Amino acid sequence: MASTYLNKTYSSAGNRNKWTVSVWLKRSKLGAESPIFTCVPNGNFETFCGFGSNDTITFKQKNDGSSTGQYVTNRKFRDTNGFYHLVFVYDKDNSTAGDRGIIYVNGVRETSFSTSSNFSDVSTWNSTNEMWIGRAGSSYFDGVMSHFHFVDGSALAPTVFGSTDSTTGEWKINTSPSYTVGTNGFFILKDGNSVTDSSTNSNAWSVGGGTLTKSEDCASNVFATFNPLADYHANCTFSNGNNKIVSPGDRHDFAVSTLAMNVGSGKYYAEFKLVAAAGSDHCVVGISDHNYMGNNEELSQENYSIAYVNGGALRSSGTNAATGVGTYTAGDIIGVAVDMENLKIYWHKNGTYVNSGVPTSGSTGTGAVSIHNISTSPNSSSRGQGTYFFAAGNWHSGASSTWEANFGNGYFGTTAVSSAGTNASNNGIFEYDVPTGYTALSTKGLNE
Repeated sequence: MASTYLNKTYSSAGNRNKWTVSVWLKRSKLGAESPIFTCVPNGNFETFCGFGSNDTITFKQKNDGSSTGQYVTNRKFRDTNGFYHLVFVYDKDNSTAGDRGIIYVNGVRETSFSTSSNFSDVSTWNSTNEMWIGRAGSSYFDGVMSHFHFVDGSALAPTVFGSTDSTTGEWKINTSPSYTVGTNGFFILKDGNSVTDSSTNSNAWSVGGGTLTKSEDCASNVFATFNPLADYHANCTFSNGNNKIVSPGDRHDFAVSTLAMNVGSGKYYAEFKLVAAAGSDHCVVGISDHNYMGNNEELSQENYSIAYVNGGALRSSGTNAATGVGTYTAGDIIGVAVDMENLKIYWHKNGTYVNSGVPTSGSTGTGAVSIHNISTSPNSSSRGQGTYFFAAGNWHSGASSTWEANFGNGYFGTTAVSSAGTNASNNGIFEYDVPTGYTALSTKGLNE
């Protein structure tokens, strides 16, 4: 959402003493205030629910400066890969004071708080003041939200909205929960970016600012993004749900994907659009084992990373595996097909595979660069221990480059792909055809 938010103002207030909010979300930006839902008529009268700048969860109701009820967790929530299921229960008149404000995370109640002050006032949320989702003042939620439920007049358990998978033990989404929605209740963001109410009410919301984009990334199929927690040269700037990176101009730098590809299993595809080029021979895209490299070592410099360089070379282990394969520049889309079963990697430029690559050639590896097998035995030089990650970045210390990734969401930044490939629905939406047998790097793709 970045600078995007939703808003709504009711003509009449609902139950301000008892309500439940359930939402599935995936965080992108850490270390900054990240509101989930708020109602802030003025500075001394507010409902705030979201992540604080220290990545804890705050659930607060402040009334006219005279009293404040709030719960601030001790636990920090810094996962930028998986979805959190959060349920917030406001029940001001509950006879048990400690049950007047409840936070559930993935089906489990939070009980450890740095601040714990029970609610005693009516909430501004569900009043006739403007309500926001994804905004509080100048702060915005950065990430993905899905299946946002508001239940007016009921205090519900998380088991209404999710359940524990009997096989995996994971908390999973209930896509069609059953409950009495109440007068002002609603259900939005059900299967995309629709703010139309999917409940029995007609309480649609509006996009108050920014661009609300649809994402294939959801609680039932988590897609890879760039990983801000693994920014090995430590100065990339991440945005658009961690699908865009801007490398600094003072060092070699690259970012890797949140999800990994296991040696010996699976075939994966992703697309990367070069938005701004650092210059010839300065931009790189490919795979890495996640190993740290010094400021003077670019992606493809050591044994466990391979890249297509925009000057027209395929590089591996610090040397050129192929040259004269075609340059690329700002505006070009580079597709990367990784065959982990046969340990081969291929690239295309705007749909045409370079070096006459044939991703379906199997062990023959026509036009491919071979991938090092790092799963046969532990290797102190590799942190991946049998896994590789998609990677993109910059290998010049005097200029910056900008990349936008499409791991299957169908967008480069906030712009939808212009002509989805004929088989691009293979666990995602891409600009060009996904090679037969390949899939997006997502939890469903990994488990195929």
